Amino acid sequence: MAARKLAAYQAKRDFKLTAEPSGEVEVAASERARFVIQKHDATRLHYDLRLEHEGVFLSWAVTKGPSRDPHDKRLAVHVEDHPLAYGDFEGTIPAGQYGGGTVMLWDRGWWAPEPGFDLEKGLKKGEIKLVFAGERMKGGYVLVRINNDKFAKGGSSGKRENWLLIKHRDEFAIEGDLDFLNDTSFSIASGRTMEQIAAGKGKAPTPFMTAKAAASDAVWNSNRSPEASAERAAEETGAPRGREAKSPAPAAKASSRAAPKATKKAPMPDFVPPQLCKLVDRPPGGGDWVHEIKFDGYRMQLRIEGGKVTLRTRTGLDWSKRFPDLVSEAEDLPDSLIDGEVVALDESGSPTFSGLQAALSEEKTEELIFFAFDLLHERGEDLTDRPLSERKARLKALLPASGQKGGERIRYVEHFQSGGEAVLQSACKMSLEGVVSKKLDAPYRSGKPGTWTKAKCRAGHEVVIGGWTTTGEAFRSLIVGIYNDEGQLAHVGRVGTGFSRDKVAKLLPALKKLARKTSPFGGQGASKGGAPRGGANIHWVDPELVAEIEFAGFTGDGSVRQASFKGLREDKPAKAVEAETPAPVEDVELAQPKVTTATPRRAGGKAQVLGVAISNPDKPLWPDASDGTPGTKLDLAAYFEAVGPWMLEHVKGRPCSVIRMPDGIKGETFFQRHSGKGVSALIDEVTVSGDRKPYLMFNTVESLVAAAQWGATELHPWNCQPGEPEVPGRLVFDLDPAPDVPFDAVVEGAREIRDRLEALGLVPFCKTTGGKGLHVVTPLKGSKVDWDAAKAFAREVCARMAADSPEQYLITMAKKERGGRIFLDYLRNDRMSTAVAPLSPRGRPGAPVSWPVAWTQVRKGLEPSRFNIRTAPGLLKDLDAWDAYADSERDLAAAIKKLGTKGSR
Repeated sequence: MAARKLAAYQAKRDFKLTAEPSGEVEVAASERARFVIQKHDATRLHYDLRLEHEGVFLSWAVTKGPSRDPHDKRLAVHVEDHPLAYGDFEGTIPAGQYGGGTVMLWDRGWWAPEPGFDLEKGLKKGEIKLVFAGERMKGGYVLVRINNDKFAKGGSSGKRENWLLIKHRDEFAIEGDLDFLNDTSFSIASGRTMEQIAAGKGKAPTPFMTAKAAASDAVWNSNRSPEASAERAAEETGAPRGREAKSPAPAAKASSRAAPKATKKAPMPDFVPPQLCKLVDRPPGGGDWVHEIKFDGYRMQLRIEGGKVTLRTRTGLDWSKRFPDLVSEAEDLPDSLIDGEVVALDESGSPTFSGLQAALSEEKTEELIFFAFDLLHERGEDLTDRPLSERKARLKALLPASGQKGGERIRYVEHFQSGGEAVLQSACKMSLEGVVSKKLDAPYRSGKPGTWTKAKCRAGHEVVIGGWTTTGEAFRSLIVGIYNDEGQLAHVGRVGTGFSRDKVAKLLPALKKLARKTSPFGGQGASKGGAPRGGANIHWVDPELVAEIEFAGFTGDGSVRQASFKGLREDKPAKAVEAETPAPVEDVELAQPKVTTATPRRAGGKAQVLGVAISNPDKPLWPDASDGTPGTKLDLAAYFEAVGPWMLEHVKGRPCSVIRMPDGIKGETFFQRHSGKGVSALIDEVTVSGDRKPYLMFNTVESLVAAAQWGATELHPWNCQPGEPEVPGRLVFDLDPAPDVPFDAVVEGAREIRDRLEALGLVPFCKTTGGKGLHVVTPLKGSKVDWDAAKAFAREVCARMAADSPEQYLITMAKKERGGRIFLDYLRNDRMSTAVAPLSPRGRPGAPVSWPVAWTQVRKGLEPSRFNIRTAPGLLKDLDAWDAYADSERDLAAAIKKLGTKGSR
């Protein structure tokens, strides 16, 4: 019957040219009806909705994609039925073939008719009321036909039918949901974008594949034999095989989450290649990530079966004999496969890599600890497809308690579910290595799928030893490299510190054993200077030894900077060593399906935003946030979450003062610039010369949210270069009008400052202040101009403007002289002076914000009050007024010279 329904599908495709499934292979139906939505960039971009029914996928092309807004009625064109195997397809259809273009697995899960709805009658009538339980599609929808033609089974009719896809009003409906498709522009299966899929980058595991199958099959192979494919599909889905397969029984009600797969009964493997971490610049935020302390040891896999214990390294080497005490401790554990790390602890209880090296070298391993953090197999059950939350819960229940056998040497790794930045800072203060962050709902996947990340307190790296140098007879340094994309060992510099007498005594015999006459480095190496040519004090070795180093990062030419030797790594082959630099955590976060929504997580009287707990979330800070409703503490936190990534460019790396109004704008106001007791660990601190107390600094979106929890309604950063308090980074000209001056006059003044600065070769930008004034801001290059010269320049520009129009402007603060005029405030341009940050809220009626405006907007009729915490997040996606800011830095010395002032040093 299914074959008959697929006639139209098969007639349109040449399966010698396209990788799409032919439909000749029958895939067993699942116990619940599946759905899949594929983003399809063909003649035009659309989304293909497919519903499993009677052995095929009923299919519609949703032209604008699905929506969670009940007001949206999305056109869905009914197309030919597709084979069930199509639910695994992600890849490209060749140009010239039917539907040629890129196909992404955008969503998948289960669907069922709405409880009480007769599906067969609905199909005949042209109406399907259904409930989705997917990763992205959740809750009730209706598909309704909008013409009078009969429902064409199998798409056999030559005329295509137009239907509408409409969201029901339920707990998953979001009105005005404009960003749904933009926020989900990556594959639910592989995390790839359409561009990456089109370029053939990465592989897409199919929904019902094992990790092994996913590694070998990125898309369906239509040349696989029908018998093998059907057998494999039944095995992967857990469905009945052959004649035992039955049509799915519709679920009575779909849950809010996709139903988990049944745990697979399977023999325990000898070894599973480990899941690895992506290095990021900071821990990811959000309540769907958990954070563990990063251990400085050897990654190991503990396998117990029938009382026999094996410990294997990350590459699968059997090191059981090297850890006899751990093996003995684990003998009473049930059959299981546990992922963890073997660690040596120092006297303070902190991991010590050198202590681990010494223990292994001296064969004194009785004090080593196995820290267990994941469970891959237990009592005949393969757990790798289960979410981390379940795997860890089962691991904790499996391991012995402290005091029992194994309870001291085999320990469960606890985790923290919020505040990844705070966990990292605490780890760093304790001189630990860093933090590992993991997605709670993710399965275990070998390699680097992106659901585990690591953020380090201090930079560390593995390098391959290619030689060593001497001074006379004495050891001096290691010459090290990293393998490049061409398979050559690229020189990355020397390691000259960290060598105690004991370390050298153990290291030199290993080096001399691998001695050779020629350099092992290829090409010019990673550093521009390439490897040294050789000499009497240089000794080459076969590139087999891997060293663990600490260093201050890579230099501009690719060399390691300030590298210090920690020890040799025996658990990692030299060929596996490659360059690793921290990626922005946003790259990882954007590649993951979002569990959180635009609404902050709440539980009773508490709330969380980006994993930061917000106490008293409903406390009003503004009686009216310009829409007739109060602006609450939670509103402020959500605002910072929304605008934080944009705002950080102008705040990060600079000392920052805050204005706190914990009881609202009518309560007591606190001005604070120093860090101290009670300040969140998410908020950084920086010491500046001339002040013993550290200043506040906001470097992450989470730190901005922490400021909201603190009741900070305003942020006022220094105007220095990021990370360089002594170097002017921008000039701010503040136009502060007297109460009787109309705002149009302020607009006129801002445009005049713009003209004067442009004439001096500077590039000015404008923003509202959240009050009655405007700021004209011009970015500066780091130069030899100091703060005194910068302030003198700003004063001279304002003084000349006031001299030219004394009836409109003045540069003194005396209130008695300000009537009818605008004070040109140049005093923001001192070393410790501040100005309100772009997008910062203000503790004033209406919850206004300081909003960047284009010069085309700086004209008569500009109304600053329209920019507030309610409107700004929605306006942000179209904000381009300051897009050129980073490229507009200019040397102030040239402007000073042009102005004719003296002040450069």
